[in-house]
Amino acid sequence: MAPTLSPAASSSSSSSCDGGGGAFSLDRMLRRPSSSSSSAAAGVSAASPDAMETDSAVTSVADYGFVSPAAAAAANMDDAGVGGGGHAARPPLAGPRSGFRRLGLRGMKQRLLVVANRLPVSANRRGEDQWSLEISAGGLVSALLGVKDVDAKWIGWAGVNVPDEVGQRALTRALAEKRCIPVFLDEEIVHQYYNGYCNNILWPLFHYLGLPQEDRLATTRNFESQFNAYKRANQMFADVVYQHYQEGDVIWCHDYHLMFLPKCLKDHDINMKVGWFLHTPFPSSEIYRTLPSRSELLRSVLCADLVGFHTYDYARHFVSACTRILGLEGTPEGVEDQGRLTRVAAFPIGIDSERFKRALELPAVKRHISELTQRFAGRKVMLGVDRLDMIKGIPQKILAFEKFLEENHEWNDKVVLLQIAVPTRTDVPECMSPFCALSPIYTLCDSTSMSAGVPQMHEVHEIVGRINGRFGTLTAVPIHHLDRSLDFHALCALYAVTDVALVTSLRDGMNLVSYEYVACQGSKKGVLILSEFAGAAQSLGAGAILVNPWNITEVADSIKHALTMSSDEREKRHRHNYAHVTTHTAQDWAETFVCELNETVAEAQLRIRQVPPDLPSQAAIQQYLHSKNRLLILGFNSTLTEPVESSGRRGGDQIKEMELKLHPELKGPLRALCEDERTTVIVLSGSDRSVLDENFGDFNMWLAAEHGMFLRPTNGEWMTTMPEHLNMDWVDSVKHVFEYFTERTPRSHFEHRETSFVWNYKYADVEFGRLQARDMLQHLWTGPISNAAVDVVQGSRSVEVRSVGVSKGAAIDRILGEIVHSKSLVTPIDYVLCIGHFLGKDEDIYVFFDPEYPSESKVKPDSGSVSLDRRPNGRPSNGRSNSRNSQSRTPKAQAAPERSPSSSSSSQGTPNSHHDWREGSSVLDLKGENYFSCAVGRKRSNARYLLNSSEEVVSFLKEMADTTTAHNGFQSGTADYMFLDRQ
Repeated sequence: MAPTLSPAASSSSSSSCDGGGGAFSLDRMLRRPSSSSSSAAAGVSAASPDAMETDSAVTSVADYGFVSPAAAAAANMDDAGVGGGGHAARPPLAGPRSGFRRLGLRGMKQRLLVVANRLPVSANRRGEDQWSLEISAGGLVSALLGVKDVDAKWIGWAGVNVPDEVGQRALTRALAEKRCIPVFLDEEIVHQYYNGYCNNILWPLFHYLGLPQEDRLATTRNFESQFNAYKRANQMFADVVYQHYQEGDVIWCHDYHLMFLPKCLKDHDINMKVGWFLHTPFPSSEIYRTLPSRSELLRSVLCADLVGFHTYDYARHFVSACTRILGLEGTPEGVEDQGRLTRVAAFPIGIDSERFKRALELPAVKRHISELTQRFAGRKVMLGVDRLDMIKGIPQKILAFEKFLEENHEWNDKVVLLQIAVPTRTDVPECMSPFCALSPIYTLCDSTSMSAGVPQMHEVHEIVGRINGRFGTLTAVPIHHLDRSLDFHALCALYAVTDVALVTSLRDGMNLVSYEYVACQGSKKGVLILSEFAGAAQSLGAGAILVNPWNITEVADSIKHALTMSSDEREKRHRHNYAHVTTHTAQDWAETFVCELNETVAEAQLRIRQVPPDLPSQAAIQQYLHSKNRLLILGFNSTLTEPVESSGRRGGDQIKEMELKLHPELKGPLRALCEDERTTVIVLSGSDRSVLDENFGDFNMWLAAEHGMFLRPTNGEWMTTMPEHLNMDWVDSVKHVFEYFTERTPRSHFEHRETSFVWNYKYADVEFGRLQARDMLQHLWTGPISNAAVDVVQGSRSVEVRSVGVSKGAAIDRILGEIVHSKSLVTPIDYVLCIGHFLGKDEDIYVFFDPEYPSESKVKPDSGSVSLDRRPNGRPSNGRSNSRNSQSRTPKAQAAPERSPSSSSSSQGTPNSHHDWREGSSVLDLKGENYFSCAVGRKRSNARYLLNSSEEVVSFLKEMADTTTAHNGFQSGTADYMFLDRQ
C-alpha cells in the first residue's frame, strides 16, 4: 500500500499552503530520497486511492506525498471549507431536469453518513490501546469538507486488521475524534472481498479490461466465493450503518466496493435515504453483461433512491444495462421497476480551484516557478502526472513522444517531458513498477516501489531508455526519483511552468489532473492534450485537444499542434476550460448530490401517495363471505399464470414465457371458488380463445377472450359480443406492416386476433425494439390506419391495433347482460372482486363497477352504441389517470352487440334487444365496501388496491378458498382441493 505523509510533513504543508514560506530548491524536488524515507511508513496502511476512486492521478499523488489543496488546511474532518453555488445535475437521457429547484442545505443541520470502502485516515498502532492517526488527502475528502450545514460522519474500513477487542475499542475511540466510524474486516474477508472481487473482477471489468481468463475449474468457484465474501462485507458495512443511523439521515454510499449496500440498507429500513455514486467508469452493457453476478448487483444498486455517475455516458450505460439485462423500463429520469423510480443522473466532480490560484501567489511557489524556469530555459516543458495503473496509457504517451521526436528533429533539444508516475496499487503487481530516465524524459517516481517481472513496466523502461539514448542531450542531469517531501507547492509550480499537459488515459473515471493543470495556467495559458476516454473530456473537450491514445500518430501530431499553437488559439481554448474549472468545484458536486438526493426522496414520497395501497385481504374475504351474490373477474396473463424462471438470461426464456399456463397451485382454490353456487367467476383476457379453453376448460366459469369480444360458459359454446357493422377493412394492410417489422426485428412476434393485432418485442433488444416500434407507428398512422376506426394501444414492449370499442371496460356490460340472462339472476350482485394486470386502455373496467363514481361520469351508449368510454378525467379518491398511451383514430363505432351463429338461441335467449348494458348494470347492487378492484404489478393504476405479483394473487385466492370452504362447513379445505383436482 502507498505510504502517506508523516505528521510533520502534513503539518508543515498545512501551515504554509495559504501564506507560509518554506525553503525549496530544485535539488529538493529532483534528488534521491534518503534511505530512511520509506521507514516512516512502516506499519501504516494508507487510504488506497481506489477506495474513493475518481480516477484522478493527483488524488493518488496526494495520498503518496503531495498535500491535497482542499485537505491541506484541514487538521481534521471537523473543518469545513466554503462551498460555492452548485450546478444542477442532468438526467442521463434528457436535458436539464424539468422544474428542478435547488433546495439547498442552508438553515438545516442534516446528518450525512458517508460510507466508503476506506476511511480517509491512516492508522498506526503504537501499543495495545494506542493508535496514531493521519488524515489522508483525497478528492472526496476535499469535496465533503466544503459542504456547509451538514453534519458528516465517515464509515469505512481503517485499512488495518484488528483482531482483538481491546484494539478495536481503542481505534474506535480514536477515530471518533476524527468523526470516523470503523468497519472491522478480517484478513480473509479483505483478501476475498477487496483484493479478490473488487480489484480482480469489478475494477478491471469497469475499465474494459475484462474478467480474469484462467483456464481451470477453480475459476468459477473463485468467482462464487469472492462474490459471497463481497456480499458478507457489504452486510458488515450495513450493520455498522444500522448502529449509527438516525431517522432523517442521508446515507451516501461510494464506489464499486459497495454495490450491494443499498439493498442491505433498504431491506433493513425502506425509508432510509440512500444514494450511491460510482467514481469509476461504468462499462457498456455488452461488457457488463459478462459478469456472472450482473443481475444481482444491478438490482442491489437500484434499491438506492439516487444513483450518480461522473458523466452522461456512464449513466447511459447503467440505464442501458438495466433495460437490456433486467428488462426494466428506462426513462429520462432513470430506471423504473413496477412503478418505483430509481433516479439516475450525472454529477461531474470538480476541484477547489481557488486554492490553486491562491497558491500561485505565495512567495514559496513563485520561487519554485523561478527555479524550474531557469532549469528548463529555452525548452518547452510537457508534463504527465499519472498513477502507475495499466489504464493510464503511459506507454502510449511515451511512444507518441518518440514518434514526435522522430518526425520533428528540430525539436530534439527544445522540448522535455516530465512524467510523474506514482504507484498506488502496490498490492496489485501489474501496477507497481515505476520507471526513470534521462532527458529528454524526466520521470519522478518512488525508488522503493521498483519491481521486476512486470511486462508493461519493462516495456516502458525499454522505450524510455531508447528515447533518451537516441535524443537525450542533457547527460549531466542524473537519474532522480520522487522525494516524498515534494509538496503541493512543487506540484503547483510544475503545473505553472508547463507548456503542454499530456493525459493519455486508456479509460478514466474523471481524471482531475487536467482540472488542476488548467487552474494553474492563469498566465501561461498552456495547452491540454486530453484522452477522449477520460471522463473529463466531456467537460473540458471544447478547450482541450482530444486524442485517441491508441492512435500514436494522432497523439504525436497533437503534440506538434500544441507546441506550435498560436497565442490566440491558446487563449480561446484556455478561456473555455478555465471558466469551467473555476465554476464547477468539488464542494458544488457534493452539495448538489445531497440536495438532489433529498429532492428525489421527497418526490418519491409523493409518488408513493399515488400508488394504490396493498389489497386488504382479510377485509376482502370477510365481505365476500357476508355477501349473497358475488362476481369475481380475473385477468390471466401475469395474474393467474405460472412464472417462468429466466435465471437472469438476456431476454428471458421466450418459448416458455409465450406458452401461458395456469399456475399449478391455483387449480384447487380456483375450482373450489367456481363450485360455490353464489359465486360467478369470469376469466377476462386479451388472449385467444384457444388459450383460455386449454387452461380453463375444466372449470365451472365464464371465459371472455380477446378483451371480452368473445364469451362462453365452459359448459357452452363461444359467442361474440362484438358490435355489429364493425369495420375491419384495415386488417390486411396492418397485417402487412406487422409482418414487415417482425421480419426485421429479431425475437419479435405478432398475434392476429379477430379484432386486433398485437406486435410484441419483449424478447428483442430493448433499444432496437423501441426504435422499430416508433417506426411502425409512423408507418401505421401515415398509411393503413390513417382513416380507420381503430385504437392504437402501446404497452411497455408491445404495439396493439384494435377496432374502436374493443376494451375490457366496454365489453363488461355486455358480458354481464349475457350472464344475467343465461343464469336468470334474481338476486342482485352485491360483491365484486376484479383482479388483473391490465393495460391502461383496459382499466376502464375498474371504473365500470366503482360505486364511488357518479353515474354521469360513466358514459353510456346512445342509440344502442356499445363503445363506452368509462375512464374519468380524474379519480376522486386518488387523482390517478390512465398512464398508458392510447390513440383513437376516428370516432367510436355505433353498433349493438351481436351473437355469433354458433351460439345457442334456445339456451341463451335472443341477442341484442334483451340484454344490453342496462340489463347487466341493473343487476348490480354494489356498495363501496363490497368492491375490490386490484391491479397486479402496476403501481400506476385506476384500481383501488395493489397486489405486487402473481404469487401474491395465488396466496390471496388460496386464502379466500380456504376460508370459504371452512365457512361452508368443510373442515379440510386442502383435502377438498386434492379431491377436486383428481376429478
